[in-house]
Amino acid sequence: MATFLIAAALLVAATLLVLLRPWRRAAQAAESTARDANTAVYRDQLAELDRDLAAGTIQAADHEQARGELQKRLLADAEVAEPAIAPRSSGRGTMVALAVALPLLASGIYAWRGNPAALNPPAPPTQRGEVTQQQIEQMIAALAARVEKNPDDPKAWMVLARSYRAMGRPADSAKAFEHVGAEMLDRDPVLLTEYADVLATTANGDLQGKPLKLVQQALAIDPNNAMALSMSATAAYQRQDMKTAAAQWQQLLPMLPPESDYAKFIVQTLGEIRGGTAGAAASAPVASAARASAPAATAASAGTTAPTAANKPAAGTATSVSGRVTLSPALASKVQPGDTVFVFARAPQGPRMPLAVKRGLVSDLPMDFVLDDSTAMSPQFKLSSVPEVRIEVRVSRNGSATPAAGDLIGQGPVVKPGATGVAVQIDQIRP
Repeated sequence: MATFLIAAALLVAATLLVLLRPWRRAAQAAESTARDANTAVYRDQLAELDRDLAAGTIQAADHEQARGELQKRLLADAEVAEPAIAPRSSGRGTMVALAVALPLLASGIYAWRGNPAALNPPAPPTQRGEVTQQQIEQMIAALAARVEKNPDDPKAWMVLARSYRAMGRPADSAKAFEHVGAEMLDRDPVLLTEYADVLATTANGDLQGKPLKLVQQALAIDPNNAMALSMSATAAYQRQDMKTAAAQWQQLLPMLPPESDYAKFIVQTLGEIRGGTAGAAASAPVASAARASAPAATAASAGTTAPTAANKPAAGTATSVSGRVTLSPALASKVQPGDTVFVFARAPQGPRMPLAVKRGLVSDLPMDFVLDDSTAMSPQFKLSSVPEVRIEVRVSRNGSATPAAGDLIGQGPVVKPGATGVAVQIDQIRP
């Protein structure tokens, strides 16, 4: 844009220079009259007579006679009053008018016939396939409006349920899954496990009840569904059915990349279930997993509800994370002193169930926290049993443990157990 404006200004200046050049010459300041003009003519004629006399062209008598006649005519003209000739204008007004009118006229014509929008540089193009968070939210809002108008479209409800799940809105996802319908839901093991996953998430990782029934339906359709196996083994582990948990994790292990954290976790868990003697025995299945890993393993490794296994931390293992929670000043007007603050630790990969939870009030902010095995939600699912954790914060107006739209949230960095001074700021609003 700057280059265009500079070029346009130079072009206008050059045009003005060409047009105003004739007007730059100053006009004669003195006024002239018709009598002055006649006097000059007579003076020239007298001079010419003198030259003719000197050249011998005319006689002296003729010269005197002609000179007398010119003098008489000059005296006669001098007696007649002649109107004065107006002095020539200097042209200053014309120059000013051109200098102002030409740029305005050029700008007006460009605004009318040109493309003023081209002066604004376009926004940097996004990479191919890249979609912004705002665009995603707009598309989901449009889809939600569509299914409200046409609630008998199970495919649209399915897409909406999966979209809410991907955005971390399990409560909304569960409501959308309720409208998918048994005809579509009961024959798709992936949909069944996704539905079970969001239900378990809203229940803080508890798979018992309807989530487990959905998982069992999925396994009845596809016994090798990796995510269903992971969730079923987790449910068995939660109810202390170690035999079923070990069998299903053993079935799942060959489907996982051997170097993945989830595969290592299963090996560790199987070893602990078998009294610490299965660590070496499990190495063979882990090695074979490199040859037998399937696409479904990714879903299993990201399953929402698989627990960590250690009942007790090994000697010398760090068991706590401490830090401080603060509230962004921009969100201070959106909370009340009595709103509940949940501080919890989650594994960055694998289960979404919190490893440890601390509860407080907005009036306590800024609030120091310490999360360790004493604040674990399950004795089998503790902070000390994972290599890394992420600290998250949520503010609930009604004190509910279930996330809801409008909750204030904050997310800290991924740290190792034993980290101190972890800073987490509440600076976002849950969509």
